Amino acid sequence: MALFRPAVTCCALISLALVVADRYPQPAATLPMPPAALQPAAPAAQSASLAEPFSTIVVIVRRNDTLDAIFRKLELSLTDLANLRALSGARALVDRLVPGESLRLTHRDGELLSLERNLSLTEQLKVTRAADGFRAAVSARPIEAHVALAHGVIDSSLFDAAQAAGLQDQTVMQLARIFGWDIDFALDLRPGDEFTVSYQRLYQDGAFLQDGPILAARFVNQGREVRAVRYRAPDGSERYYSPDGRSMQKAFLRAPLEFRRVSSVFSRARHHPILDLVRAHQGVDYAAPIGTPVRAAGDGRIRFRGQRGGYGNLIEIDHGGGIVTVYGHLSRFAAGARVGARVQQGQTIAYVGMTGLATGPHLHYEYRLNGRYLDPQHVKLPDATPLDPALAVDFQRQTAPLLAMLALQPAAPAVVAR
Repeated sequence: MALFRPAVTCCALISLALVVADRYPQPAATLPMPPAALQPAAPAAQSASLAEPFSTIVVIVRRNDTLDAIFRKLELSLTDLANLRALSGARALVDRLVPGESLRLTHRDGELLSLERNLSLTEQLKVTRAADGFRAAVSARPIEAHVALAHGVIDSSLFDAAQAAGLQDQTVMQLARIFGWDIDFALDLRPGDEFTVSYQRLYQDGAFLQDGPILAARFVNQGREVRAVRYRAPDGSERYYSPDGRSMQKAFLRAPLEFRRVSSVFSRARHHPILDLVRAHQGVDYAAPIGTPVRAAGDGRIRFRGQRGGYGNLIEIDHGGGIVTVYGHLSRFAAGARVGARVQQGQTIAYVGMTGLATGPHLHYEYRLNGRYLDPQHVKLPDATPLDPALAVDFQRQTAPLLAMLALQPAAPAVVAR
């Protein structure tokens, strides 16, 4: 069953009218005061000419755009641009433009009156003309985080079930990452599997912006329930744990591709499509487009990188303790992925290809223990570092109310037509 998009049976969304400060604090309490040169000018100091007719232009930044190029194209004063960039602290805030972002420019006959740029989701830069030159100020853009609860039942696609429950794509992927050490979302999903997610919905000026982080989640896969909850440690770090304090992160990823579709399941014997004979297939094949990034399943050291028979381009990673993972049919290797190099879990080491004995682009993945082939989809993975026992009381205090929310199932889930 793929992590793609066919249909769904039921879903629902409960919005709980709870506004939380969390990581999106109110401006006066959190954003540092800008340097003196970036303080807003007093209204009385503004040029009286601002009341005269003016034009406002919204520019969508394109690749390789610069302010100089934009000012020249719009026939705005380059002297004004030079004076703007000369403001203490302002140059760094306007020089690096991001493709896709918008700039709001107000001018009168080419004379710049103001420039507005969103520096982040919570900060905005505004440059205005005053009687004695330009003034720049960084102001806060308040964010409200409302807690919501989504529930869905899968027919054949996690994406459709989650989206019909009101979740955005990035939240679906976050859900898959949280449970990705316990559930392979390419192989393990079945019709009737269900999930409940407590998460934040972010609003600005009363308008919905995007989904925020997942606070707690429950996933029932083939009758087996897995729960996870977010915990913020005293040092500010955040991780997901099971209700009893075991890290959701394991020492190894269940699958080495972010987006995947399985074409061949682990088997001790199968008919080889090229060699026309029955031979053991000691691993899992993940069909994916050529160039799809391949991730290291766990921390380790690359012990082999090169070509090897039917595997084509191959990488082997030694993880210690007799565990070796193997990645075959690669199109190319990532920069720095050389023999002897240390790699971290999730790091891109290569890219999907169809080198060696391959009928189409895919990744061949193996998990070996002391030279013995094990099924990567069902082998018990070593746990990561558990929660520090000294944090147990704080962990229970923070997570108990979040986990309790998962019990608030929707009373009448909506039915989505296929």
